[in-house]
Amino acid sequence: MCEYPTRDKAERLLTEAESLNPGLWVAHSRNVAKCAEVIASHCNLNPEKAYILGLLHDVGRRAGIGQLKHVYYGWKHMNELGYPTVAKVCLTHSYNTHRFEDDMAKIDVSPEQADEAKAALAGYEYDDYDRLIQLCDSIATAEGVVDVTERMADVRTRYGSYPQPKWDKNIELLEYFAEKTGSDIYELCRPCIPMQEEKK
Repeated sequence: MCEYPTRDKAERLLTEAESLNPGLWVAHSRNVAKCAEVIASHCNLNPEKAYILGLLHDVGRRAGIGQLKHVYYGWKHMNELGYPTVAKVCLTHSYNTHRFEDDMAKIDVSPEQADEAKAALAGYEYDDYDRLIQLCDSIATAEGVVDVTERMADVRTRYGSYPQPKWDKNIELLEYFAEKTGSDIYELCRPCIPMQEEKK
């Protein structure tokens, strides 16, 4: 069995999740997928796989509005469907430092479920697909691509803080993929998704 679904199946899974919990997260997921696909095509990663992982990274939002909840239920649901590669990204996309305690998410699952997610995270070794979705998640909004520093500053303003290790890792990921692709990441993504301030 393939460890991730076909593109058509992934689209159906996203549509199903949207029917359960509509929201801007769906457009965000599509933009993450587009960014991941184009970046992957410039750095020897599988663009189809990258698109599918980007499309489904937030699929746990099918369980309703939540923070750690969407990470946990995405990971759980994709494992139950037999898609462990997608399940991994559902979990790792929120933890770019690979440290459970560096995330800002509210613990809105049971202590047992939180421990289960923490243990699973610790057991994963990150690869470039994990890193790619982490990057794309940090620059793709529902409206388009935004400068990662501006987005983090906005989050810090709205929530009062932004963990410095997570901030530093986002910058590191941007530089990492700029080096791997030999391109400015924003310019690379611009043809498929406009920069947010250009969106009319």
